[in-house]
Amino acid sequence: MASSLDRYRKDLDALIKKGDLLSVAIHAECYPKEVETHLKQMGDKAKAYIAALPSFSEAYQAWYSESKVLIKQLLPDRLDDFVRHYENSRIRKEITYANYKIEDYLQGLRVTRGWEKDEVVGPDAAIPQFRQQLAILKSVQGRFETSLFDIRQLVQADLFDSELDAAMELVKNKFTRAAGAISGVVLERHLAQVCDNHSIKIVKKSRGISDLNDALKKENVIETPLWRFIQHLGDLRNLCDHDKKVEPTLEQVRDLIAGVTKVVKTLF
Repeated sequence: MASSLDRYRKDLDALIKKGDLLSVAIHAECYPKEVETHLKQMGDKAKAYIAALPSFSEAYQAWYSESKVLIKQLLPDRLDDFVRHYENSRIRKEITYANYKIEDYLQGLRVTRGWEKDEVVGPDAAIPQFRQQLAILKSVQGRFETSLFDIRQLVQADLFDSELDAAMELVKNKFTRAAGAISGVVLERHLAQVCDNHSIKIVKKSRGISDLNDALKKENVIETPLWRFIQHLGDLRNLCDHDKKVEPTLEQVRDLIAGVTKVVKTLF
């Protein structure tokens, strides 16, 4: 089974390759003669290459959506910058070369002046915006190659998925306590990782779900509804682990596994 890291790398490589093609495509749409001249060294293959280029307007949206998801996951501090190069400002008083965005290009927006219709701003103004988006995407690649990229969470995500799958198999075979115990361990480990992510220190050596949950709420990482939800999951875990007088039901353990899965996928 491919790891999360392998999947991200594969997706990133494909998006960068597609982005490079889109970069040529937008240049070809704005400066067809210039691109044709530049590709003349390819000889007879030049026309075929140009003909095979994707339509920027048709292919960009899928590329943008997929790239946005990847950047949000791996380089969240650059997500706003990435989006800013696409979306035009709704409050701009005039459209200039500096504030022309890719969204304007997709709408075919041009700004002209006077009776002669002299072009003030045209589609070519979107080229540097796309170039910056592609550069941001390519910067994600560097995180795979340097120590700045912490892969622990990606590896841990794979491990948690496997353990929760194992818990579901135990439930199918009516081993409710074992399934609940595994789910509780996954929840506790994940909460500990979230605390580390937010530099939250807990003095107690033996940190349980309740301790970790309270610490996250105290530091305003989570709000009261989520705190209560995790507290409920902790109670279900304790029912599986500690309370030998009451047998946890299949429904309770399924709720525990589903709840832990939700927390692991949405709380970072």
